[in-house]
Amino acid sequence: MELNCPVPISRYNKVVLGHGGGGKLSGDLIEGLMIKELGNDMLNVLHDGAIFESAGKLAFSTDSFVVNPIFFPGGDIGELAVYGTVNDISCCGATPLYLSLSLIIEEGLPMDDLRKIIVSVRNAAKISGVKIITGDTKVVEKGKGDKIFINTSGVGSVISGVTVSPDSCKPGDMILLNGYIGDHGIAIISSREGIQFETTVESDCAPLNTLVADICNICPSVRVFRDPTRGGVASALNEISKASGYGIRIFEREIPVRDEVRGACEILGFDPLYVANEGKLIVIVPGEDADRVLEVMKKNPGGGDSAIIGEVTGDKTGVRMETVIGSSRIVDMISGEQLPRIC
Repeated sequence: MELNCPVPISRYNKVVLGHGGGGKLSGDLIEGLMIKELGNDMLNVLHDGAIFESAGKLAFSTDSFVVNPIFFPGGDIGELAVYGTVNDISCCGATPLYLSLSLIIEEGLPMDDLRKIIVSVRNAAKISGVKIITGDTKVVEKGKGDKIFINTSGVGSVISGVTVSPDSCKPGDMILLNGYIGDHGIAIISSREGIQFETTVESDCAPLNTLVADICNICPSVRVFRDPTRGGVASALNEISKASGYGIRIFEREIPVRDEVRGACEILGFDPLYVANEGKLIVIVPGEDADRVLEVMKKNPGGGDSAIIGEVTGDKTGVRMETVIGSSRIVDMISGEQLPRIC
């Protein structure tokens, strides 16, 4: 009987359990795909971790991504994972530098799908100016996962002279937002449920690091950065209000919402304030700096639709919104999960 070595990775059109077994197939997957697409001087060492030199104050964050579907209008789970952690580091007032990438893959995932995801990771890392310097891959039996889950962790260098924290805002501070809300959540739910609109709603999945850098450059006294992902703008503002002990007042007429998103929310019974975003930035700055920060935001590719949407107040009434008809309503924390598996 003639014995043959396992067929090369290029001969597989689906992920098999052996790709996560630590042997030849694992090596082929790592060298033939991961290193080929993501390789750099630190990742190519294939150490258990990454060793790098840095100085000054660092920011560190980690996040896991379980979005369903893994490909959606405007993005996929690969770039979502990169941008999600890049944005978390950026919202610490830091410049993202290095990421880890850990994959949990379900047996049977088409290899073409995995390749598309890794290429998206590569492209998103290049756009964001970060390196993938370490990672891990596991494969679980078919039926024990859901195609692919991704974990990314990130390290960044805190920008000199900048200290941001949700408890640092003060009465009189102004609240800015860099554009339309709810795009990501509606893109996911429409793709998941097969809901069609006259115009395709695409995810706003995008990196925020250059926008944060521009703001810090002109306004090092910036108080708060926050990316309103799960729970949307409403939940993020409530977290800030609770941390600072001050009230927040927002103005409905100033909050950018696309007509398609507003219409979809009305049909589905959602409030755009609670719908997830992946490329949006809440910025709180001293009142006297608001106009010039807005001007800088509008000049950045990620902030062309920026607006001043509210202010920090001296009361302790949580978050309230002045509606377009002149009334005021409470904007509370969301109860439960409005849209599961959104990021």
